[in-house]
Amino acid sequence: MTQILRGFVSIAEGQVHFRRIQREQGRPLWMVHASPSSSLGLVGLMREFGRTRPVIAPDTLGNGDSVPAAPDSPDIAYYADSSLRVMDALGIEQADLYGSHTGAHIVAEMAIAQPQRFGRVILDGIGMFSPERKREYLANYAPAVMPDAFGSQIHWAWHFVRDQGWFFPYFRRDAAHLRGIDMPPAEVLHETTVEVLKAIRTYHKAYRAAFAHPDRERLPLITLPTLVMADASDPLKTGVAEAAACIRGAHSRIFEEADATTKMATLERFLDQGVI
Repeated sequence: MTQILRGFVSIAEGQVHFRRIQREQGRPLWMVHASPSSSLGLVGLMREFGRTRPVIAPDTLGNGDSVPAAPDSPDIAYYADSSLRVMDALGIEQADLYGSHTGAHIVAEMAIAQPQRFGRVILDGIGMFSPERKREYLANYAPAVMPDAFGSQIHWAWHFVRDQGWFFPYFRRDAAHLRGIDMPPAEVLHETTVEVLKAIRTYHKAYRAAFAHPDRERLPLITLPTLVMADASDPLKTGVAEAAACIRGAHSRIFEEADATTKMATLERFLDQGVI
């Protein structure tokens, strides 16, 4: 099995945790995870991509084991800038980009800010919400949570993670919002809940930045070859066509869960050749 190394690197805010697969050959792939977890959620994909290329996946600021973001209300441009500074600290000059959910918004801004640094971009499950939905999610999706003497944050975090497996949005717990998929395994729920608890004071900031991101204004500024994708079980698949239409020449694809081999072959072909 491909070895995943872990480490820390320092930027102005403090220490940032990352996972990486080291290889001598291949263009590095910089991966940015979804909220609310950390780069732990990317380990499976890292192993797949890491068979042929170096892979690096940091915990975004305020998530996992990384230092919190400096501003009280950071925006996606801030998260992109901090990710670029982590790349600088690690001495990575050139890379391809992959981002999932919140991470897709972050890598989009990285590609806009420093296009000369990147080759190809994969946006996996980028949310494209109406102004009304954005207001609803900003108000309800990611509340600020603080530890208390009763440990209620532990109970809240478990149900927050569990209910995201059943409903979208998770706070609409009714039949109309059932996702219609199996619950994640208990081990996955546990690992994700632990990651949320590590960052319980700050997990919400990246979520809110993603919901507030002016994606329809910003995505047309991407000039790099881009693949917009999602799994068929991902509730954010509804944004794939619109996001791809915003980016000149972008490819789009929705992958069935049972076809993991085709999915990886397609993603690797895109990174290697720019075609799907």
